Order: sequence, then structure tokens, then C-alpha cells
Amino acid sequence: MSTARAERLVNLVLALLSTRQYLTAERIRGIVPGYSDAATDEAFSRMFERDKTELRELGIPLETGRNSAFDPVEGYRIARRDYELGEIELAPDEAAAVALAVRLWDSPELTGQAQGALVKLRAAGVEVDENAPPIVEQRVHTEPAFAPLLSAVQQGQVVRFDYRRSGSPERRPRTLEPWGVVSWRARWYVVGYDRDRDAPRCFRLSRITGQVRTLGAPSTVRRPPDVDLLEFVAGSGERDHDRSPVAKARLWLADGRAAGVRRRATVLDRMAVDDTDGDIVEIDLYYPEGAADWIAGYGPDVLVLEPDVLAKAVTDRLERVAQGVSA
Repeated sequence: MSTARAERLVNLVLALLSTRQYLTAERIRGIVPGYSDAATDEAFSRMFERDKTELRELGIPLETGRNSAFDPVEGYRIARRDYELGEIELAPDEAAAVALAVRLWDSPELTGQAQGALVKLRAAGVEVDENAPPIVEQRVHTEPAFAPLLSAVQQGQVVRFDYRRSGSPERRPRTLEPWGVVSWRARWYVVGYDRDRDAPRCFRLSRITGQVRTLGAPSTVRRPPDVDLLEFVAGSGERDHDRSPVAKARLWLADGRAAGVRRRATVLDRMAVDDTDGDIVEIDLYYPEGAADWIAGYGPDVLVLEPDVLAKAVTDRLERVAQGVSA
């Protein structure tokens, strides 16, 4: 989207939010900066129709109606009650997780999205503690392909890259209409329409080799509205019910903390650690290689009791973080 169009859309939203009356298209053309660039009525009509479609795709509710029975032409407005963010209720550990995620998203590609999410949560009255001491390394580890792919998604551009399938050293070129980049089970994936296979596909970023190249003009790729990217990735790979657990782990979880672990765990017993009450739980490990990073992210709220190799791996990660913070 060009800067001029983005500014015009913002001006349009502000104009429609600032009035209780319905504004006709002609009135909007006269008061909203940016529409005066349309040389003819037909050009303005096309521009305005595109902008209305864009706002609706962004989830902004446009109302149409007449101010009275005598008005011959319908107008437009945005009802503030529908536009404003609804009430959000988060449990304390969920709010803490949001703040932690914002601190973790320290890469340039993610900072804007993280801060935008935090602003919306504050506007909804959610108390988010950003000042808690850092527990885990303050950086999301991404692959070299992450930045160009995320940029291509935002620009709506087709990409081409070389991809290595699991268990094979052979690299093959792929041409993809990217819909989004998501993280699943400690790995990054890009999801989109594979032109070579003529079907939707997902690709693990760690298997993309060489440079990611963009093709064609921006704004040519649109994500289908009914596609859940995370669900697509989970369904394309090994689901938990299609794959047997590789190992089990026994953990201690502080009361009221580590909700993400609790959802996957079976409670076995109660135990206090350093005067903090908690549960002893058991979880199945489907991907042990990513478990240490995942568990270390919960800091002191999760303690690995068994197996020893996992406990040592988590401790090593936390010690490296502590050394980096104190340096």
C-alpha cells in the first residue's frame, strides 16, 4: 500500500468517526484530504470503492444510511461503539506472558507489531507489567529468510527461494505467494500458495537456502480470509495424535504460572520449592530438541525434575542468559 493511500484511509476513518451524521460520498470527496487528486467523478468513484473495500477487509465497520427520510442519497459513518476495541479479560499469567512476549520480540521485524499489540491491550484496560526483570534471552531467534519473507507478506509480493526437503541434500526452487510467517513448536514456517505444486503449502524457514527473491509488483498477493495459518502448519506436519511421544518429562510448576505448560501436563503431586507452592506434573515430549528453549522461557516458574539431560540443557540456557544480563 502506498503512503498516499494509507494517509487517505486514515483521514477517511477519522472523518467518519468524528460525526454522528451520515456523510455522502460527495461530502467525503470535499472534506477528506487525498480525494481531490481524482480528476473525474469516475476516478473518484473507483478510488472510494477501493477504499471502502480495504476498510472492510481491515475489519472497520462502515455503516450506510440516511440522516432523514428526505435525503435522496445514502451516506457513510463509523459507529464508535463498533470500532473501539471490546473489553479484554486476561488472567495474571496471560497478561505477564504478553509483556514477556513484547520484551522478547526485540528484532526490528517484530518490534512494531509487538508494540502495537501492547497499545491495544493498554487501551482495553489490561494491566501489563513491562518492567519485570528479564528472565530469558531478550531476542527471538529467527532464520535468515525471516526478514525478507515477512517483508514480502506485508508488501503482498510473490517470492522465490531454494528449499531442501527433510532428509535430502537436494535443493529445489520454489515460487510462493506468501500468506504469513508463523512459529510452531519452536520453528518458523512460511505459509502460502505454492505455484510449482499448484496448492497451499508451508515451508520451514531453516530449510530455505540462499537468498529469498521477490517477484513482480507489490499488492498482488492476498491471504484467503478463511485460512488459519497456525492450524494449517499443524495439520501439514505431524499432529500429536499422529505421532507417538519421544520422551516424558517431570516438571515442577509454580502455582498460577506457566499456563502453556499446564495445558499439556498431567498433575501428579504437590511440592514447594523455595517456599513457593506448586505442582509436580508430567508431560509428553514430541519434539525434545525444542523443549529446553521452550521450558527455559518460563524462567523460575518451571523446574525440570526429570530427565537430567533436559534439566541440564535448561540450566545451561538460563546461565547463558544470566551472564549476558550481568555483562
